[in-house]
Amino acid sequence: MFHLYITLAYIIPNIYVFFRIKNLFISKKYRRWYIPVYLLLAMIFPVSQNFLRHNSDFISQFFTTVAGYILPFFLYLFLSVLVFDLFLLINLIFKIFSAEVQKSFSFRLAAFSSILFIAAATVIGGVVNLNTIQTSKYNIVVPKKNSNIGNLRVAFVADFHIQQKTRLNFVNQFVRKVNALQPDIMLYGGDIVEGRGETATSVEIESALKSIQTKYGAFGVLGNHEFYSRQDDGSFFERAGITLLNDSIIKINDSFYLAGRYDEHFRNRKTVREVLGNNPADLPIILLDHRPTQLQEVSQTAVDAQFSGHTHNGQLFPFNYILRQMYELSWGYRKIENTHFFVTSGLRLWGPPVKTAGKSEIMLVDFTFE
Repeated sequence: MFHLYITLAYIIPNIYVFFRIKNLFISKKYRRWYIPVYLLLAMIFPVSQNFLRHNSDFISQFFTTVAGYILPFFLYLFLSVLVFDLFLLINLIFKIFSAEVQKSFSFRLAAFSSILFIAAATVIGGVVNLNTIQTSKYNIVVPKKNSNIGNLRVAFVADFHIQQKTRLNFVNQFVRKVNALQPDIMLYGGDIVEGRGETATSVEIESALKSIQTKYGAFGVLGNHEFYSRQDDGSFFERAGITLLNDSIIKINDSFYLAGRYDEHFRNRKTVREVLGNNPADLPIILLDHRPTQLQEVSQTAVDAQFSGHTHNGQLFPFNYILRQMYELSWGYRKIENTHFFVTSGLRLWGPPVKTAGKSEIMLVDFTFE
């Protein structure tokens, strides 16, 4: 049903774009070419998603890959045409261009070329943005309590979405960047792996992740995609040197507590207070929860900081603005009561290999315990 909704949300705007481009820019003698070409390109995404995406043959994989770029291209084509129609509406009032100019070949060619260029350039920029790992740095102060350390450097990522087709060089780039940051602890916020089966590439990816150097180790929680792809048994994380916290809490080096919750997909997960249990609030507490929900509830507990992902910050503009209405914090940092909340836009993505909202980020948070 999810893919059906996506398909409908894709087709309906495309109907608008198809007729507007035909009426605005395509002369009658070229419409016999325009109609089949447009329909052929537009149908790549729904056909590949509904009929080809589970096939492993070369042709199916090729069209599925192309569809990943077609979807955002038509999204920005739709937005560009919409903006151009808004301009035409404004032009009716202010008479910036006369009717004769608008009907001229040069005007129509320039307008149509600009619309195509903007859509294509936005997609290309999104591809570059996706493959450029950036570091978001934060500094916070939390009560020291009885901790025997004064500072803690945390590196945090979520939404890696590792699959068999994930490029090893991107993983190696991530590992190099993390090691250069010299974190005390590495945290993973879920949706780290979703591919099924083990290949030579996945073994190398696990080995690369295991080479991350920290003082206290690497810890993580499961996201919804680990459940979807049956990676919730934790075997990948074990091989990658990542300790999972499944509705559990541990004390690290008598310096701080680290807790982790099951994703909301797991209906019987514990409440925050149940996860914290009867542990005395004698040390700073850091919580991992894949989705940034129940922030108000968490802020009423002894948790000093929570790290989450899942939202991707919408991944594609303008969906980030929709996410802002869905979540109290869809990306970035906010302090509620005495709890610091961090939500990453994700290291990679789900779906189209294009990111025009947010960034492929590592969150680096320097804690000062006072």
